[in-house]
Amino acid sequence: MLHNSRYAVMAERAFNTYAFSLGFGRSEEAVPSHHVVKAVAIVFDLPLIGNGEIAVHLWTERIGRTSATMGFRVCNRDGSTTYARGTRTIVNVSGETMRPTEWSEGHRAGFDRIQGPEA
Repeated sequence: MLHNSRYAVMAERAFNTYAFSLGFGRSEEAVPSHHVVKAVAIVFDLPLIGNGEIAVHLWTERIGRTSATMGFRVCNRDGSTTYARGTRTIVNVSGETMRPTEWSEGHRAGFDRIQGPEA
């Protein structure tokens, strides 16, 4: 049975894979930025037992001036069974001051591309 802490790790890895593909945190950005996790909430629907491939679906629930909340769902590969679902809120911080800073237009566009399950 998969340990409960691993679901948050899977959501983190899925988001980071997507974020890095958009250029989050690149040193060549005009204003390098980083995101830090503010909150994670998870509801466990079914235990994930055994080995096999899983999927993590991501979507943007809310984008603020300096923060964003992403929804996620950990499920089997075809999406027919949900093991856990939740939200993950991040804050964009300056790479220099480590204080909250506004998202760039490029980052906002990246969040806008991730549609929720109802879209």
